[in-house]
Amino acid sequence: MKFKFSLPSLRESIIVVGIAALFLILTMIFIGLRPEHFILVIAFFLLFFTGIKLRKLAVGLLPFFIFGISYDWMRVFPNYMVNPIDVENLYNLEKSLFGIKTVETILIPCEYFIKHSSAIMDFLSGIFYFGWVPVPVLFALYLYTKKDRDMFLRFSMVFLLVNLVGFVGYYVYPAAPPWYAINYGFEPILNTPGNMAGLARFDTLIGFPLFDSIYGRNANVFAAVPSLHSAYLVVVLLYALKEKCNWIIVTTVIIFMVGIWFTAVYTSHHYIIDVVLGILCALFGYVLFEFVLMRRRWFWRFFNKYLDYIR
Repeated sequence: MKFKFSLPSLRESIIVVGIAALFLILTMIFIGLRPEHFILVIAFFLLFFTGIKLRKLAVGLLPFFIFGISYDWMRVFPNYMVNPIDVENLYNLEKSLFGIKTVETILIPCEYFIKHSSAIMDFLSGIFYFGWVPVPVLFALYLYTKKDRDMFLRFSMVFLLVNLVGFVGYYVYPAAPPWYAINYGFEPILNTPGNMAGLARFDTLIGFPLFDSIYGRNANVFAAVPSLHSAYLVVVLLYALKEKCNWIIVTTVIIFMVGIWFTAVYTSHHYIIDVVLGILCALFGYVLFEFVLMRRRWFWRFFNKYLDYIR
């Protein structure tokens, strides 16, 4: 692929630089700037100002940039300021639906796996869970390089929509993950730091703080329902099937999807209930986009203007 260097128009440059400056200023005021904020802006600038082809890619990837910014900005107004945090009810519901009987007591699946972990499963779980963002992004780039910009844009926008639906769920029902109930009990403690839970075993295996660096920046630990980790690969699978991808791609997606579902519970990051609701969240976002929004004239016009720009 040949890249021809060309600057955007003055109007486009002013808009992009202005939005980036506003983003950094507001982030500095309300959240506090971190290195990743500058990395995000620099990455977008490199794509946008390098050439026309990369500029189109930058604009096409905006849903992924907006997703990251939106998640980070939940720090400004935490969900526990909207509704009370549930810890005990969700734990008890998981135990009543999926409890595993032992000689001494009944364990939730997460507690069972804490007692029955293995190095092999720890390693595979780390690989699967690390793929929750790279796999969707790589799939988006695959669609883009195939020049199926229509499917690329549909997938990217549904990925963002599913996240926004999930974020609404976080505010409607703030809930603690299983590792919180296991480590802290049932009383909510605000500003609890992020926790790697079972993924700490992966970091120990590889001798590198991979997940520690990720979960140390967690925007809100009381955002477990639905499990968006469990939703992302469902969206990838839906569009892989819609695109009629070859069996290698579809099989790889299914393996990662099921692997992430299992890992979410195995590492005590989510209850089975969270995983099921995450899957339903993905299906809801897909149906909402394809069968509701895309049949609205105003949205169809917006979609096609967006599509014309990135072609």
